[in-house]
Amino acid sequence: MNRLHLFVVAVLALGAGAVVAVQAGTGKAVVVSKADLQWKDAGIPKVSISPVDGDMAKGPSHFYLKYGAGFETPKHHHTADHYVTTVSGTLVLTANGKETRLAPGSYFAFTDQAVHVARCDGSEDCVMFVDARGPWDVVPEK
Repeated sequence: MNRLHLFVVAVLALGAGAVVAVQAGTGKAVVVSKADLQWKDAGIPKVSISPVDGDMAKGPSHFYLKYGAGFETPKHHHTADHYVTTVSGTLVLTANGKETRLAPGSYFAFTDQAVHVARCDGSEDCVMFVDARGPWDVVPEK
């Protein structure tokens, strides 16, 4: 490669780096350590929440949801689609007539107001991380 080609390659590489530099730094970072989680009573015995991003009452949000050991929900659904990862404990979900045990690291999603029951099995609290795509609510089934 001659000097002119090397110069062109170097200029193109620098130009690409300049584009990346201009675009970098325009995003939002949300960082919450486990020690900084602020747990709040959810208004239901043995249930607490720790919001970390967004406003649960107004729109999309991310939050931790904790069920005390032995807690079981009544049959219900949520208006917002939501995507959940279990963090600790053993969560037992019943949806579509099927019961599934979920260990830490498991994932589930409820969309289109899927009706379900959740139970925290064993002696350890169940903690989940929730990605809710709209305002959070709990709608009991009749």
